[in-house]
Amino acid sequence: MSKNLKIIPLGGLGEIGKNMTLLEYGRNQIIIDCGVMFPESDMYGIDLVLPNFDYVVENQDTLRGIVLTHGHMDHIGGLPYLMKRISAPIYGTALTIGMVDRMLDEAQVSQKTTLNVIDDHQTLHLGPFRISPFAVAHSIPAAVGLVIDTPVGAVVHTGDYKLDETPTGGQTTDFRR
Repeated sequence: MSKNLKIIPLGGLGEIGKNMTLLEYGRNQIIIDCGVMFPESDMYGIDLVLPNFDYVVENQDTLRGIVLTHGHMDHIGGLPYLMKRISAPIYGTALTIGMVDRMLDEAQVSQKTTLNVIDDHQTLHLGPFRISPFAVAHSIPAAVGLVIDTPVGAVVHTGDYKLDETPTGGQTTDFRR
């Protein structure tokens, strides 16, 4: 069993939307975000574009949780579709979890998960991953970035952010943290 850290982008690189990243260490995985992409003008008949969930479904027994950075659809919109195929706890700020709760309820998959509210002052332990959210300024309130400490080093996942010292809602990016 390899003890290398794998960072596997399942969407969101080189495109706008489908934000989803998987971190894997040994037999432990976490997912950061699970979004959708809205179709391009030449994608006739397509309503939403989803990340490829196959690797997650095939390895769901090693999934320790899904951590969300904020409530925009390109970061949470894929959750109802993923939760139709797996069961996993979901973590996010109160606003984000409120949005996800409604989406999962409408999709009739809310029973397949536990929703957990986190804030930007706590640390979350999921397997070998120690996740410390930090506040980021964005166009939606309650957005966070993540410092993910792993056995081989730290990974910083910023989510989406703005460098704005006077953002709407008043939340600035916590550069010190």
